Amino acid sequence: MKLSVRNLSYSYDGQRVLEKLNMDVKTGEFVSILGPSGCGKSTFLNILAGMLKPETGSVQVDGQEIHGVTPHFAYMPQSDLLFPWLTILDNVCLYGKVQKLGKDFRERAAANFEAFGLAGYENAYPRQLSGGMRQRAAFLRTAMCTADILLLDEPFGALDVITRADMQNWLQEKRAALGRTTVLVTHDIDEAIYLSDRILMMDGSPAGFQKEIVLPEENRDRDWLFSKNELRREIYNLLKEHRYD
Repeated sequence: MKLSVRNLSYSYDGQRVLEKLNMDVKTGEFVSILGPSGCGKSTFLNILAGMLKPETGSVQVDGQEIHGVTPHFAYMPQSDLLFPWLTILDNVCLYGKVQKLGKDFRERAAANFEAFGLAGYENAYPRQLSGGMRQRAAFLRTAMCTADILLLDEPFGALDVITRADMQNWLQEKRAALGRTTVLVTHDIDEAIYLSDRILMMDGSPAGFQKEIVLPEENRDRDWLFSKNELRREIYNLLKEHRYD
């Protein structure tokens, strides 16, 4: 589904945070939003998810204006938010339980565990999983929602650099299979370049989109990133070599 934002503004405690934002994301497109800390990136995502109401402007899906929380969006925050007293399969199936979708939903969720690198951990608890596996479980829970648009708020931000790279590689491989329109908020420039079709640069005080960067497909490759900075490659390889020391 196509996502459109028109002249969206938002104020907090009387101070304008977002100012007349306009954005179009095509069906199946992956767009990242980069900007300084505190400029309003997460606030913008919360408005799209329906958790905050814009002061002015509109959010549209396929040309239809929407209001509040809708089934069009699935939102994944930085923290995995897995319930520690539930198994991984039960955590993944929370949407199906809330929507009373029954046994079929649970079977479909379990069938995705192998593709998400979680096979054999259906009955494990979050404390028994690594950080990367927990994030994959949280991502599977998000993907199991019927929403056509994924909103990702720094989903890999709490991971170490190697695990984060592993998750980026995994998401890059899963993009085509997921087939979802995606908006990612990130502070990581490499992550945005590696994963995105386009990057929208957000400024601050109040925030707006100051620049759009279109990424050629050949640039969405980690070797291409390393080729631009051999020191980055060296540091990355050293970290990877000693990750379990």
